[in-house]
Amino acid sequence: MTAYVALLRAVNVSGTGKLPMADLKAMGEACGFGKCRTFIASGNLLFASDLGEPEAQRRIAAKIEEYFGKAVSVHVRSAAQMAEAVAGNPFASDPGNRVVALFIDEDPAQGAIDAATGVSGERLALGPRLIYIAYGEGMADSKLKLAAMREGTARNMNSVTKMAELLAGME
Repeated sequence: MTAYVALLRAVNVSGTGKLPMADLKAMGEACGFGKCRTFIASGNLLFASDLGEPEAQRRIAAKIEEYFGKAVSVHVRSAAQMAEAVAGNPFASDPGNRVVALFIDEDPAQGAIDAATGVSGERLALGPRLIYIAYGEGMADSKLKLAAMREGTARNMNSVTKMAELLAGME
């Protein structure tokens, strides 16, 4: 079995709506996933499955769409991919709560960063199916805009690190 995390976009923070984590866990179980658990209330489902990533993503996305009555971006990563996201963080010396990994569906091209607007001190770097963003003094006043933000979902590196540790313990 492979340990995975499903990262839902904009759940319990803005845009999508409220989703109790007990309901998210139940959705994972209804998909046939094992070892289902959630991590913080922002739409993170950790689970184990023999399915490949695309099928696992399709199943949980269908349950989420059924729940909300609309499609919600869901990004699935394996334990190894989350560990890679942590290891590849080019801003590891910055506080983990001020650096995010913006998870997206495809490997980003340099143009994704070059087209950013509202950059004022933020630093950006490409990763595997993610963009790292270091917010320096914090993101509260940031005006940064990236096209990838429309469908991607961001998690701060403290959360990414903790989920990577939890997933490693599930394999």
